[in-house]
Amino acid sequence: MTMRLLLVDDHKIVRDGIRSLLEEEDDLAVVGEAGQGQEAVSLCRRLSPDLVVMDVSMPGLNGIEATRQIVADSAGVRVMALSMHRDPRFVAGILEAGAKGYLIKDCSARELVSAIRQVGAGRTYISPGIADIVVDGFLNRLDLDQASLPASVLSPREREVLQLIAEGHNVKQVAERLCLSPKTVETHRRNIMEKLGLDNLVDLIRYAIREGVISLDNWLDKPYPA
Repeated sequence: MTMRLLLVDDHKIVRDGIRSLLEEEDDLAVVGEAGQGQEAVSLCRRLSPDLVVMDVSMPGLNGIEATRQIVADSAGVRVMALSMHRDPRFVAGILEAGAKGYLIKDCSARELVSAIRQVGAGRTYISPGIADIVVDGFLNRLDLDQASLPASVLSPREREVLQLIAEGHNVKQVAERLCLSPKTVETHRRNIMEKLGLDNLVDLIRYAIREGVISLDNWLDKPYPA
């Protein structure tokens, strides 16, 4: 039986490369591509792929939140992360969101295909190079109060607003992106700050980077707000 795949990455050249590799496999078929998280969620509902190969760090809606929504909305669809990040925050974040595998982008073509088949068959696959990171990360979080984690503190809409604000979008831009009124976005922003105990925009951005909501790369080419 052919496994139907959805490729999600905000770089088209990466998607093209993966598609080219997978086209050589008779049992794997790419049925769709998405350049950002919200598009991936919508395509999953429409295409019902067997497995999603998901980038972690993307603008608009990151792979962690996209995975959480896909797992909740699309029964039977499995997600495997394919990322350049080895940071435990990203690894733990997307696995907790429901991904069944995590592969580093410097892997070989053979490892990628093998990982896809294993995750598609119902098993879990973690790149050997980050296995220790995964174990250490989960052990270190055993003593944390789970209620303090973003996934349980904020609503799905609040997490979307958090990411967009942390990426540098103002209230009007967030409202346009999410088809909401500016007043509603401002209410979400206020609730986010209160729930997370943050005082200002700088604290919110630092929080988003620390928790893996956005990557530090989002701010390398931008002036940091005062």
